[in-house]
Amino acid sequence: MSENKSIAFHTLGCKLNFSETSTITRLFDEEGYDKKEFTQEADVYVINTCSVTENADKECKQLIRKVKKQNPNSTVVITGCYAQLKSAEIAKIEGVDIVIGAGEKFNIVQHVKEYKKNGEAKICSCDIDEIEGFHSSYSKNDRTRTFLKVQDGCDYNCSFCTIPLARGHSRSDTIENVVENVKAIASGGVKEIVLTGVNLGDFGKGYNGNRKHEENIYDLIKALDKIDTIERYRISSIEPNLLTNEIIDFVAISKHFMPHFHIPLQSGSNQVLGEMRRRYKRELYQERVEKIKSVMPHACIGVDVIVGFPGETEEEFQTTYDFLHQLDVSYLHVFTYSERENTLANEMQGVVPIHIRKERNAILRNLSEKKMNFFTEQHKNQIRKVLFEHQDKDGLMEGYTDNYIRIRLPYEESSVNAIVEVVI
Repeated sequence: MSENKSIAFHTLGCKLNFSETSTITRLFDEEGYDKKEFTQEADVYVINTCSVTENADKECKQLIRKVKKQNPNSTVVITGCYAQLKSAEIAKIEGVDIVIGAGEKFNIVQHVKEYKKNGEAKICSCDIDEIEGFHSSYSKNDRTRTFLKVQDGCDYNCSFCTIPLARGHSRSDTIENVVENVKAIASGGVKEIVLTGVNLGDFGKGYNGNRKHEENIYDLIKALDKIDTIERYRISSIEPNLLTNEIIDFVAISKHFMPHFHIPLQSGSNQVLGEMRRRYKRELYQERVEKIKSVMPHACIGVDVIVGFPGETEEEFQTTYDFLHQLDVSYLHVFTYSERENTLANEMQGVVPIHIRKERNAILRNLSEKKMNFFTEQHKNQIRKVLFEHQDKDGLMEGYTDNYIRIRLPYEESSVNAIVEVVI
């Protein structure tokens, strides 16, 4: 490039998106682009989108308007799940210049460099069924913790979900390549890696075009546990039907995998789980929680749950509440159901009014706070190891114990990116 252009990034959605944005950022770094904050004036703005909820779509449109006010002559690039699902619709939004789907996401530099403004948005996309390859990604903007993508896509067809349409079928990295990425990450001083994927428990499928598993998530965590240059690993999220007893038992004796699981539930009602097309019943979920607690009583367990799914009656919501209340879990991620095009749930009867969805969300968020307070109280006066992050927040520093209890202490530079024993 004859002169450096500036670029800014914004990420919506999940940890997987953050890992991919970081990788895309490095691609532009290699081409000499100057990175700017998203609130600053830049020549190019890249928005990596999510489309899990309607709010993500709306937020994307708001961001486009915002950056065009900052620099009316900028090039605005939209990529990510929303871009794959609704490329033609996005291309019509005023201010959008390039729309890049899932298959072209990592060719983004070429598309930006070749783009010439002509009053119309350029769409760079393909049918999701044509996507076969896997592109590894990891975040690199925080020396403390890195999100490492090891799996992408999903072969499940949950009735509420558009992710298979946005990211394609399940496919994975190889264990060999994951190990090489981990070694590269470790060389940068990172202490903790969070393994991420769309359906992480499905790791091993599809990396060479083979739809069968030649490797699996259990093989992966055993291989990674042998690498002593990384002190901590976390499994970001894993389906209950893919979380096996051998994985749980291994984590219990592992040198480096933390006693922390995040397991999607979505509903405590078997009727609703069936309508959602989930691949388990509440009884299996309870077995998994009880198994974890039997070998790791101190383990933290997070839960995803959806409220307001079509047909969810007051009784079924109460069933979910009661199930979660008695279950030995530590916190909840509560999602309010939102209608998504091209899903089975969008055609279902028994639509739950928005105000009731919001009420149910608030009820479960309140339960989540009580759960986390109770979990923390159980560990009061214990000594646990905390990895402190680099931010100085008004004289305080934050970090997480091995079992994911957030700790705040007066800021000490010597403790940054260090694992310190702390009395809770």
